[in-house]
Amino acid sequence: MPRISRPLTAALGALVLGTSLTACGGSADASAKEITVYSADGLKSENGTGFYDKVFKDFEDRTGIEVKYVEGGSGEMVQRLNRERTNTQADVVVTLPPFIQQASSKGLLETYQPAGSDRVADADKDPSGKWTSVVDNYFCFIYNSKELTTPPRTWNDLLDPKFKGKLQYSTPGVAGDGTAVLIKAMHDFGGKDAAMAYFKKLQANNVGPSSSTGQLAPRTAKGELLVANGDVQMNYANTKFMANQGIFFPAGDNGKPTTFALPYAAGLVKSAPHTANAKKFLDYLLSDEVQNEVSSVAGGFTSRTDIKPGDRNAIALGEIMKGVEIFRPDWQDINAHLTSYVDAWKSATGN
Repeated sequence: MPRISRPLTAALGALVLGTSLTACGGSADASAKEITVYSADGLKSENGTGFYDKVFKDFEDRTGIEVKYVEGGSGEMVQRLNRERTNTQADVVVTLPPFIQQASSKGLLETYQPAGSDRVADADKDPSGKWTSVVDNYFCFIYNSKELTTPPRTWNDLLDPKFKGKLQYSTPGVAGDGTAVLIKAMHDFGGKDAAMAYFKKLQANNVGPSSSTGQLAPRTAKGELLVANGDVQMNYANTKFMANQGIFFPAGDNGKPTTFALPYAAGLVKSAPHTANAKKFLDYLLSDEVQNEVSSVAGGFTSRTDIKPGDRNAIALGEIMKGVEIFRPDWQDINAHLTSYVDAWKSATGN
C-alpha cells in the first residue's frame, strides 16, 4: 500500500503576513522565539482544522516558538526566497518538486538533516541534506461527481467539447501541481513534443491560468468546473468540506492510470534569521508524533518508512491508489530543463 500524506485548501492571511514581513526590512531578532515558514498551499485549512493548524499550535505549545506563515504556489515561494536572498525573511521553506530542487540549485537552502530523516526513503530526500520530504503525496485530477457519474478515463476524454469552459489546471512553472500536469503528460505521451501537441488541443476547453491549485477545488465542488488538477492529499482532505469531489488519474494511450510522488519537501533557508528555531521545527515535522498524524489529520502519506498508519484515512487513501501505476520522474533532468519545458507549454497554449 502506498504511504500517505498531504494537504487541504488555504488562502488565509498570507498576503497580510507578507506585507508585515516586507515591512520588517530584515531587522529580525535572531533571539526571538519565532520562525517564518514559506509553504506551498494544501496543508492549512480555512476553518483551522488542517495539518499545519495543529502542527503549528502543538509546536508553539511545546517550545514557545511562534510560527508565522506565508503561503503561495511552489514556484512563487522559491521566487520570493530568491528575491529576498540578501535580506532573508524565511526560516523554513516547504514546496513541491521540482521547486525544492530548484531552491537547492539556486543556493537558497542550508544543509540540515532533521532527526528522523534517516528513516525517509532516499528518493524522498536530498543526498546532500538540503531538503527532506515531510508529507508524501501523489499527483491527481479531480472531477465533479454530481455532474459526472464517472470520471474521464483518459487524457483524450478531456478533449470532449462538454468540458469547454469547465476544465482548468494550474499554471506550470508557477504552481507545483500545475508543473506536475506537464510532467505527467510528457510521461504518458512519451515525450515533450507529443505532450505539447496535446496541450494545444486541450486549450480549446481550458478556462485559463491559475497560480494556485488550491483555488480550483472549491470551484470543482460547486460545479463551476467539471475537471481540474490537484493532488491526492489536498483533494482527499477537502472531501470533508467539499462534497461532489472525486479523484481520478487520466491514462495515456495504453489505458493505464498513472501518477507519481509529489511530496511536500522542507528545507532550512540559507541565512535564516532564526536558524536554531527552524532546526527544532524541522525535527518536529519528522517526529513520531507528527508523522503518525499525517494521514489522520492531513489526509496524506507519512514520509517515514517505519511509520505504518492504520487509521481510516490511511485505509481510504490506499484504496484510492489501488491499481494506479506509479512512475518516478527524473527530477534532475526536470530541474535542468524546466524553463524550456514551460516555454514549450506557453508556446503550445498561447499563454
